[in-house]
Amino acid sequence: MTTPTDAPAALDDAAIDRRISFHPDIQVMEADFSGLHFEASATVNRVYDRLEARIGETGEDLWFFLVNLNGTRIDPAAWIAYSRRGRALNYAHSMGSVRFDASDDTRQQIERAADTDTFDPNLCPSREAALDRIAGFPSTRRKRVIRAPSHSAEEIARRISFDPGRRIMAADFSDFTFHHGRDVDHVYDHIEARIRDTGRKWFFLVNLNVCRILPAAWVRYAHRGKRLNEAASLGSARYAAGSETEQDIRLRAESQGFRPNIRNTRAEALDLIEEMRGKLLQD
Repeated sequence: MTTPTDAPAALDDAAIDRRISFHPDIQVMEADFSGLHFEASATVNRVYDRLEARIGETGEDLWFFLVNLNGTRIDPAAWIAYSRRGRALNYAHSMGSVRFDASDDTRQQIERAADTDTFDPNLCPSREAALDRIAGFPSTRRKRVIRAPSHSAEEIARRISFDPGRRIMAADFSDFTFHHGRDVDHVYDHIEARIRDTGRKWFFLVNLNVCRILPAAWVRYAHRGKRLNEAASLGSARYAAGSETEQDIRLRAESQGFRPNIRNTRAEALDLIEEMRGKLLQD
């Protein structure tokens, strides 16, 4: 592969796509981060949004990840986002990840993260060595696990309610865990069906008090949430997010063109909805 030297401002879809390639014969997705400077979380999110989209376009959920870190710079301001987005992508789509040509600084960062997050950094000195290591990994594509939803349809139904007078759809995700993508689809399929029955758009009021969105669920959660908002939302307000969930929502909001709209209390979230209602009426 070539060695791109895109400045952050040049990271449009075409520039990022030049860094992503798929090798179907060996089931490898290759990400070329060589010479790339992750100077802030916005850059990280921009790149990982595109990685998620490109993987989705293949129609195949699982790949081995081959990552070129030759000359990659990850500034402290970007490291948390880099770690969190990478972990979510790996949980959702990776059968095994190998990195190569890491600089001393990048290698030390990754090794420290591996010690903290208990994963194998799989750092190799060259692309050839990395491919050799991947060749020894077992493919799990033919061993697909059909997951059962973690929550019953009755429980989900109880958590979704409509206030026609104020035109608010409330989703109560308090003390609720999205374990994997199947949980996300189960919930969002239900919400979409209920909204279709009403034949109208709604303001969304979302209770995220002690809501847990595990890494294996995040990619699907972001995709389904964005799709639902584009199709059926007049505006969304979230409240009482736990620190982990709130941080992930704010990270994705940086690059996906939406406002996180997170408030501390339900009353504050309702006030925000009234502000959004007022703006819609003015327009």
